[in-house]
Amino acid sequence: MKRNLLFLLFSFVFFLQTNAQCAMCRAVLESEEGQVTAVGVNDGIMYLMAVPYILVAGIAFAIYWQFIRGKKTI
Repeated sequence: MKRNLLFLLFSFVFFLQTNAQCAMCRAVLESEEGQVTAVGVNDGIMYLMAVPYILVAGIAFAIYWQFIRGKKTI
C-alpha cells in the first residue's frame, strides 16, 4: 500500500513539471505577433480534452438512469 501511494505521489509531482508543447512549437507560438495561432492551438487542446470527459459523463449518466429506473419498477 505504501508503495502504491509513493508511486502516485511521485507521478503527480513529475506530472506537474512537464510541458504540454515541445520546445519548437512553444518558440513558434511565443514569437508570433498576433497570438492567433496560439489561441487556435489552445482551443484545439481544450476541445480534445473535453470530448472524452463528455463521453464518459454521458455513459455514466446512462448507467445511472438505467439503475434508478430499474429500482422504481421493482
